[in-house]
Amino acid sequence: MNNQDIQAGTFAVTATAPRASYAAPATKPVPLDDVPLNGFHIKIAGLTFGAHFTEGYALGTIGYALASLNRQMPLDAFWMGMIGSSALMGIFLGSLVFGWLSDRMGRQKIFLLSFVIIAAAAFAQFYVRSPFELCVLRVLIGFGMGGDFAVGHSILAEFSPRKHRGTLLGSFSVVWTVGYVVANVLGLEYAHSAPDAWRWLLASATVPALIVLLLRIGTPESPRWLHGKGRIAEAEAIVLKHFGPNVTLDGGGADHQGNVRGGFARLFKKDLIRRTLFNCAFFVCLVIPYFAVYTFLPTILKAVHLTEGSGADFLLNGFLVLGALIGIWLTIQLPRRVFLIGSFAVTCLSLVALSLLPESASVAMIVAFGIFTLTMSAFSNLVGVFPPECFPTEVRACGVGLAIACSRLGSAVGTFLLPLGIAQWGFHATMMALAAVLLIGMVVSIAWAPETKHLTLNEASGA
Repeated sequence: MNNQDIQAGTFAVTATAPRASYAAPATKPVPLDDVPLNGFHIKIAGLTFGAHFTEGYALGTIGYALASLNRQMPLDAFWMGMIGSSALMGIFLGSLVFGWLSDRMGRQKIFLLSFVIIAAAAFAQFYVRSPFELCVLRVLIGFGMGGDFAVGHSILAEFSPRKHRGTLLGSFSVVWTVGYVVANVLGLEYAHSAPDAWRWLLASATVPALIVLLLRIGTPESPRWLHGKGRIAEAEAIVLKHFGPNVTLDGGGADHQGNVRGGFARLFKKDLIRRTLFNCAFFVCLVIPYFAVYTFLPTILKAVHLTEGSGADFLLNGFLVLGALIGIWLTIQLPRRVFLIGSFAVTCLSLVALSLLPESASVAMIVAFGIFTLTMSAFSNLVGVFPPECFPTEVRACGVGLAIACSRLGSAVGTFLLPLGIAQWGFHATMMALAAVLLIGMVVSIAWAPETKHLTLNEASGA
């Protein structure tokens, strides 16, 4: 064979190779972070959104129920604060316990158990005979909610594609707010309609809780959690069933042997401690004013001489929903840090204005309260976004649970102290104290908040 024959043969192979590749193109694997949004994503989102509606509803009923309950069981400031904060104390305990269990036992078991507890305790509220009994049941409701907050945020984050994760996680706040506002509207209309109306109002949370519980039966385990525990075949089977044969976990956030150590101690290692402190601190500073103000909204409106007939309560509840919807759009459009820091600044200034305005300036106070409500509701979306994006799979539920626990402990203390503060120091000084809490949140966010918007779930959990 001469050189011309060799060159001709080489040319023939080279020339035909591209045609062969077009005839049988190789299929490129798609990471789970980049899989297109499908019906299964919507189902998991629906199950978590339904839970947040229930939780917002269950927490929202207590403000107006307390006003009605007070006629049958007169409550002093101590019991008003205890009952108002009891569910938050339960969330503190539940998020720690169930967050820890979820990283060890799996997401799916806690996904169900949390709502068994919520449904049973909500129903039992109808039969309470003392403030102490109601307080215990509210703690149990919060205990179940704490478990659901820890595992719900984690499981949706671990299934969601990167492109839509911020929207899906941020929507938690919208659905929670809708549930909260529905409870407020029902409370406004029916809390005083009969002597036992407060019992029906509190126990009505059983209905959405049971619906969520039944729909959650059969939910699969998180494949990222299974992968992190070395249960590769089970993880791949779930991915194959719900996303197709061309989707890969892309490492799943842990090694294949399940040797990555989790637990709360892991959160305070050098690579994660700053993110741990940030998530706990910003969450605490955000929810203390939120729960303190809106748990006792009727009391606060009365303190500034805005009675139920003024329409301010309906207006502010409308602002809660509108703000939550605006928050989804801002979560998509803005960097996480910009949205967080700017919102802390606006809410802080709003409460400063509210504390300085005279009680006679009703219109100005409504405007300041409206700006506070819109902004607070909008950036509350970030409490569902930042924690799951900041922690690796092996400690994601622990990290989310710890942040929630710290936030609810802080908000429980704030909610307990708010009626006492108004009674002791007056409305204006109390609002200034809450403004100081928001200022601390802004400073912490400037110093420590990471930017996680465009990262994959694995990248977002890096140092």
